[in-house]
Parts: sequence; structure tokens; C-alpha cells
Amino acid sequence: MDYNRYLEFALNHYILSLALAVVTYLLIQELFDTAFKKFAALSPLLAVAKMNNEQVVIIDVREPLEFTESHIEDAKNTPLSKFVDYLPGLETYKKTPLLVACQTGTRSATAAKMLTKAGFEQVFVITGGMAAWENDYKLPVKISKNKKKA
Repeated sequence: MDYNRYLEFALNHYILSLALAVVTYLLIQELFDTAFKKFAALSPLLAVAKMNNEQVVIIDVREPLEFTESHIEDAKNTPLSKFVDYLPGLETYKKTPLLVACQTGTRSATAAKMLTKAGFEQVFVITGGMAAWENDYKLPVKISKNKKKA
């Protein structure tokens, strides 16, 4: 093998080489994150089954305005932007199954990582978030009484 040609290519196309290195790093990081994550993902239907069969706590990590528009009944609104402040208040639920929801499922994964890192044992993310809950599965939601009508 002629390593000089690879080196020459890398030097002549340093932006492509850097992009390849970054993408490779991100893919490896994602692979490790999914392999070692300590929380599970549940579809909205499986989440409902878990709610019917066990005593669960539902944590909605959307911002208060989003939460006010619609949310799962009995969900606790703990916005991701202030999640660290809310963690001590959730300590009593360390062994209780926690269902974490957001609008699309991305913020809830971040919150689930924080919960598992803090020692919570049963953390589940609702895949697709409230968008899937309401639009795809047509499951019931609660609308806050203090929501202002346009």
C-alpha cells in the first residue's frame, strides 16, 4: 500500500478529510450511546399498557406553554430547560417506572439520560412523543383549564 497517496489526498482535501473524521466520530459515539443506554423506548400503545398494569409516573419535559395546550393526564410538567432543578423533587420515584414524554421524542431522551445518571432505575421514553400520542395513535389528552382561547 502506498500511504503517501492517502496522505497527499488528505492534505489536498483537508475539508473532506476533516468531515470524514467528524462523521466517523459521531457515528461511533451514537453507537456507544445506544449500546449502553440505560433507558428503554416504548411506543405510545405500550406506554398505555404499562400505565394500565403498573403504577407509573409520567414526566412531560416540554415547556409550560406546550404542556398547557395538551398533555397526558396526571403528567408532571418538568421542563427540560430547568430539569436539573426538578431532579431533587423526583427522588421519591427512583424505583417507580417513569414514562418521559416531550413533543417529538428528542428532549425526552436527554431527560432520560439525566434520570438514569441520577440513579433512577426504570426510565422509559415514549417514542414519537406527544405528536405520535395525539396524531398517530389518537390517544386521549388533557387540555388545561387555564388555556386561553384565540
